[in-house]
Amino acid sequence: MCRTDQYPDGERDVNATGVAFTALLEDSVEELYEQAPCGYLSTLMDGTIAKINTTLLKWLGLSRGQVVGLMRFTDLLTVGGKLYHETHYAPLLQMNGEVSGIALDIKATSGQRMPVLVTSKVKTSEEGEPMLVRTTVFDASDRRAYETELLRGRRAAEEARRQAEADRERLQEALAVLQRSLLPAELPTVPGLEAASHYHTASLDLLGGDFYDLFPLGAGRWAFFLGDVCGKGPQAAAVTSLTRYTLRAAALHDADPVTVLTTLNTVLHERYTSGDTRYCTAIFGVLSPGSDHADIHLASGGHPSALVQRADGTAHYLPTPGGMLIGVLPQPQFAPARTQLFAGDTLLLYTDGLTEARTGPERELYGDDALRAFAAEQPATGPQALIAALTGLLAGFGDGLDDDTALLALGVPAPSTASASDDPT
Repeated sequence: MCRTDQYPDGERDVNATGVAFTALLEDSVEELYEQAPCGYLSTLMDGTIAKINTTLLKWLGLSRGQVVGLMRFTDLLTVGGKLYHETHYAPLLQMNGEVSGIALDIKATSGQRMPVLVTSKVKTSEEGEPMLVRTTVFDASDRRAYETELLRGRRAAEEARRQAEADRERLQEALAVLQRSLLPAELPTVPGLEAASHYHTASLDLLGGDFYDLFPLGAGRWAFFLGDVCGKGPQAAAVTSLTRYTLRAAALHDADPVTVLTTLNTVLHERYTSGDTRYCTAIFGVLSPGSDHADIHLASGGHPSALVQRADGTAHYLPTPGGMLIGVLPQPQFAPARTQLFAGDTLLLYTDGLTEARTGPERELYGDDALRAFAAEQPATGPQALIAALTGLLAGFGDGLDDDTALLALGVPAPSTASASDDPT
């Protein structure tokens, strides 16, 4: 038997070789993942892509920065693939924890479709909680061995898709009716003032949680509010309905904005303090028209600050720092604010779907500064004109607008837009 202390130089050579081999092996593993003959990606449980290999990025014609953290797995699929994923693939994965060999189409930036076979498996924690979905994507475009199987199931798949589309249309009609029931059919006429609103639905398949309203309080005063309930779907719609009616009832009892939001917080916190926690953000305000202006008194609970477009061509936010989410804590802080609107001034309330829209090839956030600059660039011709301009802005975001957006604008008409009945001459 040889003793290693007799061959110190040889031992160092062996150790050095082992370290080099380990480093080479680690490089090889990473290279195998990135340059594998198939695509690999890992997604969070909501479908957001957390990791993707170079092979799949090349197939898609995208960069890692365009995908990771910004796109979901379904964003890579064609329309038919998204529908199949929603109706078959996702339910099977949720039920079984894995799905193997499913034929889908992915879309490249060039517009070409690429047939693939997809296998996914849910990674769980030691406690059995789902953490990630790991997916392998095989290029099936040149695999003639699969053509017979794909053709055999095509008729059944097409029929299933047609049926699913018909079911989806019926569902969308029902959801549209329900969504309209959560919003005022039209805004009331406020003497001496102008009001306008708009609701952009990001998805026809999901009920949104955005809401707004404008209603009289008596003695010439008017109440208004706009907010956003967390989540989507029927549960969010139920919270939206409860929120709207609570705000209306609370305002008729005591219209102080902080008091109204405190009442809403009590209702939501008691109703959802256990089980499925639900909360919202909101701005509630009272508008009191005067002879040549309107007084605004409002309060915010965790909502984006209201924006004021002035007649002199400037625009600024009405700060409401420290306003907390509504329904989370038993005794939260709400931030009050006051301002006055004169002829040509407009107060804009909006939900964060507007400022959190993605723009440009890098999908950057639109942001508060851009909105303020946009409002300052628009002619100060009243709420309806501002809402019309913002509606065009929302349409221009395209698929960068992935959340519902509610808009409510209130203002004092400029002399040039005032009605003849308001003209002192």
